[in-house]
Amino acid sequence: MIFKTGIQLLGIMVLGVTLLACSGEAEQTGEQSAAQPQQTYEWKLVTTWPKNFPGIGMVSETFADLVEELSEGRMSIRVYGAGELVPALEVFDAVSAGTAEIGHGASYYWKGKAPEAQFFAALPFGLNGEEMESWINYGGGMALWEELYEPFNLIPIPGGNTGVQMGGWFNKEINSLEDFRGLKMRIPGLGGEVIQRIGGVPVNLAAGEIYTSLQTGVIDATEFVGPLNDLALGFYDIADYYYYPGWHEPGTVLEFVFNKEMFEALPGDLQLIMRTAAEAASSRMYKESIAQNTAALQTLVEEHNVELRQFPDDLTAELYSVSQDIINELGQSSEIGQRILDSYRQFEASARPYQDISIEAYNRIRAQQR
Repeated sequence: MIFKTGIQLLGIMVLGVTLLACSGEAEQTGEQSAAQPQQTYEWKLVTTWPKNFPGIGMVSETFADLVEELSEGRMSIRVYGAGELVPALEVFDAVSAGTAEIGHGASYYWKGKAPEAQFFAALPFGLNGEEMESWINYGGGMALWEELYEPFNLIPIPGGNTGVQMGGWFNKEINSLEDFRGLKMRIPGLGGEVIQRIGGVPVNLAAGEIYTSLQTGVIDATEFVGPLNDLALGFYDIADYYYYPGWHEPGTVLEFVFNKEMFEALPGDLQLIMRTAAEAASSRMYKESIAQNTAALQTLVEEHNVELRQFPDDLTAELYSVSQDIINELGQSSEIGQRILDSYRQFEASARPYQDISIEAYNRIRAQQR
């Protein structure tokens, strides 16, 4: 049994809602209904990550276990790692077509299908993890996300958050925009567009392809997520400098995508169980990653002698300026893009005053005491 202390409560809540929803039907059908076994389901979940990959790759495993437990076996979900059933970057299409019922990844991977999807992963210098979750769930973002995915027969649900990522692995010092010129760097989403705008060459690679590509010179630099995943992928063996902070992804939201037609055909209680399990798995991943990244960073520095470097302030100021141009252009590229950007900016502006006197003020005074 998993999460016994926290999930038992979730199970009771879901069971309670289920019993309330079904009580009327049960009264009408009586003994005949009680004698009939409930339908069971066996679904497939495809991911963009290697099977059982630390952190981001375990969200789907947690989700699948929770769904099976809370549904008392009525819903069984088999998780496929990248390439086991479909290639890593074809998850969106596979779920849209019904090859698999569920997928897990990050929305910026699908910018070729819907460029506006990038708003729901991360914006350079944008909302952090907590702010992104608040905007999506309580600031109007969710309705816009669902609207964007509806033509693709998909339902999106948040599926984890990386928090502020690292800036990347490089084999040379990065001190100015000039150092990015001609640099082939694995970096997805809008961060990649920034690199391209300043003269670099962004490359979109799945996790399992990055090490070999960096080792053989297909790319010159890479970012991925943070210390936990970077340690697992072994980048410390083939890159000299580890830069921070991750200006390009300050709080990346991962996503579950469900085939809309198949999801809506499920009984209401199973739909609720799936949504509840997704939220619980997402929350666990975010909180757990703080502890895991802390330990992994210590290992990288103390055992592998990794050299940490901070991007210079004047460089990040220039990256910020380029980022804002690209973000505004994306918003202006379509009617729904402008509505998404307007919603994002409105939430960002309304959240800033409180953030300034709460978490950011606290971080400043804490830093002063060190």
